[in-house]
Amino acid sequence: MKSSTELPHAPQDLDPLAPSFFTRHARSLAALAALLVFAAVGFAIYRLTEEVTYADVLHGLEATGSDSIALAVLFTVLSFGTLCLYDINALAFIGRKRPLPEVALTAFSAYAVGNVAGFGALSGGAIRYRAYSRSGLSPEEIGRIIAFVTVSFSLGLAVLTALSLIPMAGELAPLVGVSSTMLALASTLVLIALLTLLFLASGRGVTIGNRTLHLADSRTMSRQFLVTVLDIALSASVLYALLPAEAQITWPAFFAIYAVAIGLGVISHVPAGLGVFETVIIAALGSQVGTEAILASLVAYRVIYYVLPLVVAILLVTVTELRQFAATPLSAGIARTAGRLAPTLLATLALVLGAMLVLSSVTPTPIPQLAALSDVLPLPVVEGAHFLASILGLMLVIVPRGLAQRLDGAWWGAVLISLLALMLSLAKAMAVYESAMLALLLVGLLASRQLFHRRASLRQALTTSWLMAVGVLLLGAVVVLLFVYRDVQYSHDLWWQFAFDAEAPRSLRAMLALSVLGMGLGLVSLMRPATGAVAPATPEELTRAVAILQQHDIADANLVRTGDKSVMFSPDGQAFLMYARQGRSFIAFLDPVGPKASRDELVWQFVETARASGCRAAFYQTSPALLPAIADAGMKAFKLGEMAVIDLESFDLKGSKWAGLRQAAAKGERDGLSFEIIPAETIDNVLGDLRQISDAWLDHHRAKEKGFSLGAFTDAYMQAQPVAVLRYETRIVAFANVLLTDTREEASIDLMRFAPDAPRGAMDFLFVRLMTDLREQGYRHFNLGMAPLSGLSRREAAPVWDRIANTFYEHGERFYNFKGLRAFKAKFHPDWQPRYLAVAGGLNPVLALVDSTLLIGGGLKGVVKK
Repeated sequence: MKSSTELPHAPQDLDPLAPSFFTRHARSLAALAALLVFAAVGFAIYRLTEEVTYADVLHGLEATGSDSIALAVLFTVLSFGTLCLYDINALAFIGRKRPLPEVALTAFSAYAVGNVAGFGALSGGAIRYRAYSRSGLSPEEIGRIIAFVTVSFSLGLAVLTALSLIPMAGELAPLVGVSSTMLALASTLVLIALLTLLFLASGRGVTIGNRTLHLADSRTMSRQFLVTVLDIALSASVLYALLPAEAQITWPAFFAIYAVAIGLGVISHVPAGLGVFETVIIAALGSQVGTEAILASLVAYRVIYYVLPLVVAILLVTVTELRQFAATPLSAGIARTAGRLAPTLLATLALVLGAMLVLSSVTPTPIPQLAALSDVLPLPVVEGAHFLASILGLMLVIVPRGLAQRLDGAWWGAVLISLLALMLSLAKAMAVYESAMLALLLVGLLASRQLFHRRASLRQALTTSWLMAVGVLLLGAVVVLLFVYRDVQYSHDLWWQFAFDAEAPRSLRAMLALSVLGMGLGLVSLMRPATGAVAPATPEELTRAVAILQQHDIADANLVRTGDKSVMFSPDGQAFLMYARQGRSFIAFLDPVGPKASRDELVWQFVETARASGCRAAFYQTSPALLPAIADAGMKAFKLGEMAVIDLESFDLKGSKWAGLRQAAAKGERDGLSFEIIPAETIDNVLGDLRQISDAWLDHHRAKEKGFSLGAFTDAYMQAQPVAVLRYETRIVAFANVLLTDTREEASIDLMRFAPDAPRGAMDFLFVRLMTDLREQGYRHFNLGMAPLSGLSRREAAPVWDRIANTFYEHGERFYNFKGLRAFKAKFHPDWQPRYLAVAGGLNPVLALVDSTLLIGGGLKGVVKK
């Protein structure tokens, strides 16, 4: 039930706090830009390979020697071993230690997934967040690890590229069409600028525009730079080992080209830099070696350096899952880490195999396999297998989203699709390697069955990242189709040609099916339902919620009694969460209340409900206990502030520590104040007096009633639980409503209001007496509420969110008494416990925080007028 003083929401088009069009659609625009970049590089590759045939590339692959492949595999092993040093150094930098096998498995899996997918839920950052959050690291620490790894690699790559170009300018200048002097001069200037930036940022920091860059000390950065050099050198050696023998380029020159190609691939934001990396390498080396040989080397490089580590990671996790019941204490940590990583690894492998099926549907079957098929299978079976396998490939690209979310429906879908695709791969082309990879996925899925326990619908619109992945795959399939059959003259008759050797018509029909299905998926995802109003909880729902909260420890959950929020119950009915909608945000207040298993399931249920409505899901003021479930749902946590919790069992006014409060208590008694807790059933007798104090307090502070995370003075809310009051000469001059549960684990307060003529220090006296009384009643903790933006990291390598929040904390006193509120609560010597805003990454945290502010303030006018 809304307070009568709540102001209506301002119209969205007049909201100055509302994000701009580009802000609201930043992720969609970035995805569209990435697709355009990929289309451009696809066209560039097509033009660069005009004199190359598909047969030439196959011949180049067959000509690759086993010694070159073995050497490439060796460099891949060494490179991934080096990549693990990033995480080891990052953990050392933040002062945390984890067992080396757990760190190595996490880092190896993060890079195996990140190299292949590089977006959204399937990324190295998401892998680290899921693994490290379950290992006891806070979101701030995980954010610092991700930032440390990302920044150190990016800066190391930039410095390394510029440094490599200077001595190799003579060899590289002809490749890019500029003079060696110009190239060396430009590289020198870039290097000087980077080194200057590093020197300034490693000390007091350097501000560029509205961003300030802080880096670790020079010793740490030097160590990371050496790791980056070794990493890029080893990964470059993988491709260098696969180059044909006639390649007339020295390793240092190739190293510089490789660094530039990797850098441009990262900047493009295309998953795995696909196409961008290849374009740079072909443009630089194609004229010297032969484009067909370079293409063959690049295909082998992608398989060895990208797909092979993912396969190894899946094997490691699968073996660990199969042996989990025999795990020793030494390997228990590895088993737990494997369980956390398995769904994402399997999702990534499914994504890769889906792409493999799609691309194989637009390429011809080798002649020996085709001849063997014609002897055992009729033509309609081969045609049908080819056509259906292409559709299954695209479906296998969609299923990974549900696998990453541990949906049982996704697991069943992946098993069924993989099994059908395995049989069809043999029927369409006797594709042994393709079938073996699908069999590996099946084994991994079966071994990890118990991890996919969430019952949820798969009928959800694809997010921007997944739509981009589908778009990149379809564009790639078109490029491959045009490349393979560039010598085939197009004719309408091609669509109706059915023969064993009619490869082009077969691929053309498969591409049509893929295009229609892909466009259908895109339209369904883009035509999301409009976000309708969310109805507040009914009286029956409130009764159920109150019954649940009385059996648990979150006293603040009594704010559900205000009636201004909606309530969502877990499928088993044992847990609930309260939430509201503002703009495009579904915002849950506090943790779900109920047993742990029910709470975790409710997190997923809430996230899916928000997504089904085309909204972002957010958890406001969530506790560290919920962070593992938040991480599993693909969300990240950003620190909002700290909750002041007092241990009542150790609360005592004796000793110098409590001198200030002891004096406040004595002063209150001298002033003639008396304390009383009025039971809920007798609040009616004083409700008029409490309302007069509340109205006078609001008028004195020029404030309006708030909502969502704060209660409002209503008869029903005030009569729901006890109220602590102070009397002065028998007249009530101050009050605070007390929030309790039957467990007596925690007590809290919400509305704290006093008359303008109340004696100074009255609220200190009220809290001292209230906590003393609660301690005597057997309550163990007292929750004084949150201090917003308090306790955020001030380290040089702190996340951007923390730096922005600290700026508001230091300079936002004219809008909100941040420091004063924390100072008041600090007098009671509480235990400061972190609270978070959990939401998806990107700009979503800022948008969700704006929507939360509007919810609490009662719309834009409420925020502006306080």
